[in-house]
Amino acid sequence: MAALAWVMMGLAIWHFAIFIPDRFWGGIVGSLLCAIVGAVIIGLIFSGFSVPGNATISVLNAVEAIPGALLGLAAAYAIGVRRGNPALHL
Repeated sequence: MAALAWVMMGLAIWHFAIFIPDRFWGGIVGSLLCAIVGAVIIGLIFSGFSVPGNATISVLNAVEAIPGALLGLAAAYAIGVRRGNPALHL
């Protein structure tokens, strides 16, 4: 159940990516995948590489995914800038 919380937190943090120019590696879909993967990886690290079940889940499980989602978005943005993705102006 904690894995669902991590994925949902990564998705929630990803929504704030609209406030920065779209220079992400893989575009907006790439940033979504990087935010979710980052949230799950950091969530696993914080929980000791085990996924807590229904009986042990708390709000803290969702909060611990925030740094992972931010790191995933930062990595996608850094790779996109390094590859020379132009900022899209709408």
